[in-house]
Amino acid sequence: MFDALRSIFTRPDATMLSMEPKLAVAALLVHLAAIDGQVSEAERDALEGTLMDNYGLNETEVRKLVEEATRQDQESVDFYRFTSALSSLENSEKLEIIRMMWQVVFADSRNHELEDNMVWRIAELIGVSSRDRTVLRSQMARA
Repeated sequence: MFDALRSIFTRPDATMLSMEPKLAVAALLVHLAAIDGQVSEAERDALEGTLMDNYGLNETEVRKLVEEATRQDQESVDFYRFTSALSSLENSEKLEIIRMMWQVVFADSRNHELEDNMVWRIAELIGVSSRDRTVLRSQMARA
């Protein structure tokens, strides 16, 4: 019993481990797709498609990534563990993440206020300006 307790306290905390940016982005997109209470088929397709396009993944790889991202999202209490993995990326990569988020938001031709709020919060946390976020929003809304 003592060994079991010791292993709990010596195990590295999952929130302290560095997360791969690809998994962090996928977890944010999974959360975003579900934030309005339902994940439409169009949102699911956009989520998978944008991950495949941006990271060069095939269908099997993207399904595994989304499965793990879903698990990570369910275990998380906030966005910190995801955004901390993204804040050190180049600005162009951060802009691409926000573009991906808008792509998922507008996949079902609707922009729920919770989706809008989440993109705003993530953009702020990873260091994307309000102007850039708004420009990307307008571009993706027209696409």
